[in-house]
Amino acid sequence: MFTTLRNDIRSIMDRDPAARNGAEVFFLYSGFHAVMWHRAAHWFYRHKMKFIARLISQFSRFMTGVEIHPAARIGRGLLIDHGMGVVIGETTEIGDNCTIYQGVTLGGTGKECGKRHPTIGNNVMIGSGAKVLGPFSVGDNSKIAAGAVVLSEVPADSTAVGVPAKVVSRGGARVYDLDQVRIPDPVAQQISMLNEKIDELKAEIDKLKEAGKNENI
Repeated sequence: MFTTLRNDIRSIMDRDPAARNGAEVFFLYSGFHAVMWHRAAHWFYRHKMKFIARLISQFSRFMTGVEIHPAARIGRGLLIDHGMGVVIGETTEIGDNCTIYQGVTLGGTGKECGKRHPTIGNNVMIGSGAKVLGPFSVGDNSKIAAGAVVLSEVPADSTAVGVPAKVVSRGGARVYDLDQVRIPDPVAQQISMLNEKIDELKAEIDKLKEAGKNENI
């Protein structure tokens, strides 16, 4: 576990420009504390000491504002940036080197038993306030835009935007830029396509008018 925590600190140092040194991350980063306490809670949960596991997770929630069920499986290098309001459900699985911003929910859609929370791949970025709800996968290297509500599978190397979220680009590179701004806007894309179509129709109308004038002459 201690090796994993060192990897967590190193990953935060690599990806968060505000992190000045490892000591600052260890003592002052609430997102790191939430992951650290979760790893302890998860150990107790796996060893059938579920009351202690839940007690640790609730203490962590009180101290950090991040609620992670002790049964959730989290890979190496998770960066929970700012963290307040993050909720990670019981059957959630998160891969390596992912980034989660404040207000994110990785939740279910009902009271069904079994797998009911998402599986997040490696190197995934989930923007502020996004909700990923259901027992599906978000592929490696994908981005979920801020405020998106994801209700179905997101392929690898994709960007999902909107409510409900739609995949608006594919074939992206590994996510380390933490950029929530330069994400395609599906509404703007549709407006641009409509404007292009209008320009084409105007050009056709102008041609027809010109042809009509020539015939009258």
